[in-house]
Amino acid sequence: MTLEEAIKTAIVYEKKVHGAYAGAAKQATDPTAAKVFEVMASEEQGHVAYLESRLGEWQKTGQVVAEKLGTILPSKEKVQAGVKKLKGTLKKPASGATPELGFLQQALILEEETSAFYRRMVAELPPAGQQLFARFLEIEEGHGVIVQAEIDSVTGAGFWFDVMEFSLEGG
Repeated sequence: MTLEEAIKTAIVYEKKVHGAYAGAAKQATDPTAAKVFEVMASEEQGHVAYLESRLGEWQKTGQVVAEKLGTILPSKEKVQAGVKKLKGTLKKPASGATPELGFLQQALILEEETSAFYRRMVAELPPAGQQLFARFLEIEEGHGVIVQAEIDSVTGAGFWFDVMEFSLEGG
């Protein structure tokens, strides 16, 4: 796969994940869950914009510079550490499945597919492409950990969205 094809494919993945979060935000019955989905949708929309800018640069110059890609979410390691601290202190939700669980499960599948794509690009592309996609891999793996933590919360391993196990603010 060429770098241009990889960027175009990454845009497709990011738009798909963004759409899932944006749709979940609109359909969520829990206001805090809706806010979490909105934050995730915003993050993914930022990825689309970043990739589109890199694609434009590639098409103009034949080169791409992996400019700093920020995130408003904590690292995968910080999320995992926070979840570990909460094990054993978490309550099972009073009610059964919620619509948010389905949204989270769909998001997890998309995050895992997207991470697998980025992992492959980091392994297969020349150094410029590896550098571009390595940060995406790190961020998307973090998203997957966050979504899995929320699934664990909804299914009884922790609190629901209204008590955050970790901060959604960067770090």
